[in-house]
Amino acid sequence: MNDALQIAAKTSAQVIGTPQLSVVIPTFNERDNVVTLFRRLEKTLAGIPFEAVFVDDNSPDGTWQVLRELASQDGRVRCIRRIGRRGLSGACIEGILASSAPCAAVIDADLQHDETQLPKMLALIQSGEFDLVVGSRYIEGGSAKSFNRQRAGASALATEVAKRLLRVEVADPMSGFFMIRRDRFEALAPQLSTQGFKILLDVVATAHGALRVKEIPYTFGSRLHGESKLDSMVALDFLGLVLAKLTRDIVSLRFLLFAMVGSLGVVVHFAGLYAALKGFRFPFAEAQAFGAVCAMTSNFILNNFLTYRDQRLKGFAIVRGLLLFYLVCSVGLLANVGVAFSVYDQQPIWWLAGAAGALMGVVWNYAMSGLFVWRKR
Repeated sequence: MNDALQIAAKTSAQVIGTPQLSVVIPTFNERDNVVTLFRRLEKTLAGIPFEAVFVDDNSPDGTWQVLRELASQDGRVRCIRRIGRRGLSGACIEGILASSAPCAAVIDADLQHDETQLPKMLALIQSGEFDLVVGSRYIEGGSAKSFNRQRAGASALATEVAKRLLRVEVADPMSGFFMIRRDRFEALAPQLSTQGFKILLDVVATAHGALRVKEIPYTFGSRLHGESKLDSMVALDFLGLVLAKLTRDIVSLRFLLFAMVGSLGVVVHFAGLYAALKGFRFPFAEAQAFGAVCAMTSNFILNNFLTYRDQRLKGFAIVRGLLLFYLVCSVGLLANVGVAFSVYDQQPIWWLAGAAGALMGVVWNYAMSGLFVWRKR
């Protein structure tokens, strides 16, 4: 039996060939595009041993089922189905780390990237001169004409911010179409964020200029099927990533988003306090409690929607999570006050004591929320 398995495996390897290139494709609700994309890859990479690693975030439209069927027909197709976590960056990281070729390309499943550039990108890396090849819309010969005015403006602004603040010298650091040596990626992987959409920006910023980069032009196409995964929250993801890289990853992207949500909660707290005092004529103690509950509720909703959207609670789990969040934040408030009083006793500077208490509160709330409210299952 073992001999038969070995013969079958050897035969399969001869048919498929040892992959020179792994094409990693993150997917979510792309069932109408994935087979078309694979056929395009098959055509453009004819003669080049490759594998297509699809990483699907448990798509409700059954994308993973289409991919499993495709994989049963072609050994070059693999499907990683992720349960309980979402996000393009995390999917790309898992896909590249699970790949087997010395070079890995990342390409979207929506058919907007130009897969015909892959052989050129592979040749550039195999030449030994480059570690990373980026498909760029913003160098001569490239184009993003399919962008509407709003998306074009947002992309240009984000690119400029990234280049100025993070000293990134790539013309299109927001590109989702690139190829990298897998060994170089593996060295950077432990420092990368699994959140957000801008995996290339994270890679380049984390490398601090150590990667030899080449950009080649391509034309960004129009989506044919499905809907864009970009939403208004991507802007906050991007801001959090920039701040994390500016601090040399001393604090994580998720923590920064949690702290940003907490800052908004302060505004909500004072709004609730004012409404209760002036509108409902509550006594101060009751008004303060009302403001605190409003702030905790808004913080929970925003964190569930943004900070932990890859682990988003749904259904009855939302009620359970909200109650646990109330409990965590209540203890955090006590820690806040305790630290503030302790600091004030040592150094009677009100703003220093207040800042120390607030920092203690947000660290406690973040740690306990990740442990009890949005814990990975």
